[in-house]
Amino acid sequence: MNILPVPMTLPVSETTANNKYAGEAGFGEVLDKAIEKLNDVQIKADEVTQRFLVGEIQDIHQVTGAMQEAKLTMQLAVEVRNKIVEAYQEISRMQL
Repeated sequence: MNILPVPMTLPVSETTANNKYAGEAGFGEVLDKAIEKLNDVQIKADEVTQRFLVGEIQDIHQVTGAMQEAKLTMQLAVEVRNKIVEAYQEISRMQL
């Protein structure tokens, strides 16, 4: 199981070439990458399950490992979302 953190700096692309923070990824880009990784992990778990059901994979450990990775990745995404919502609510309660 290979779970790597999402890097905070991404390669410079054409969209960020004129940005004064060209070497750093914006919050939206980091969030997009994390959601893309979540989707990839979910798809991988589905594929491994399908392969197990049709008999291509005999080892149940591969299936449970992929399913557990998908579960943990989803839990992480939900917790991050909860923290973002909590931060937004805290900011909205601030008096100017």
